[in-house]
Amino acid sequence: MRLVHKLAPLLLLAAFFGAAVVTGARGPIGNLEGIVLDSKGRPVADATVTMQSSDGKHPYATHTDSTGHFKFARYETGQYDLRAYWKGMFSEWTKRVSIRSKKTAEVTLRMPPAADESVTVTH
Repeated sequence: MRLVHKLAPLLLLAAFFGAAVVTGARGPIGNLEGIVLDSKGRPVADATVTMQSSDGKHPYATHTDSTGHFKFARYETGQYDLRAYWKGMFSEWTKRVSIRSKKTAEVTLRMPPAADESVTVTH
């Protein structure tokens, strides 16, 4: 039992610093979440969302869920640029989105019209 009490603080420190290593956060942290919409305003499931610091470094990626939502949790504060990729098309870059300490920034990414059009080929 004494061993558990002695190891508990070390385990808590390891868990805390392990989370910082996974997210890359070294200073104050915040969150960024949003939604990807097609050109008609409908949510886009399974789009890839890329986020990078505004200086072009530190790229990160995630996917939208079935309702078009995505989240980047516990990232270092600063300015980030984002865009989405879906069905061979990219959205425009959304530039200089601020992640602030202990806050959640929100963004909407819109896909260009060609990404949600379908083509039927007949012979």
